Amino acid sequence: MAKANKTGAIQFTRGVDEPVVPDIKLTRSSDGRTGRALFLFDQPEIMAPETWAGITGMFMIDEEGELVTREVNARFVNGKPSALEVTYIWKSEEDFERFMRFAKRYAACNGLGYSQN
Repeated sequence: MAKANKTGAIQFTRGVDEPVVPDIKLTRSSDGRTGRALFLFDQPEIMAPETWAGITGMFMIDEEGELVTREVNARFVNGKPSALEVTYIWKSEEDFERFMRFAKRYAACNGLGYSQN
């Protein structure tokens, strides 16, 4: 796994960046104040047998600090871990704006774009 990168990284164990880039879907309430981000990691490195027990949450780290969620669920295929599904919830416009600043930094660090569907 990659060493920590403070400009826009996701970690499941503090200090170790997850190199697998997730598919991320956002939903917002009709007034735009609350919502959630759903992250789907296909075959993330954290699910390797030697690191599997080390998941304590998902930490989104950038120069402003970190955003944390404990809503991390594993998917299994034939009894073997295959994916992680993580939900991050925000409850105010300020929380959403902070999440989007992180998302833009993370996207820039990983060569990603944003599309609105």
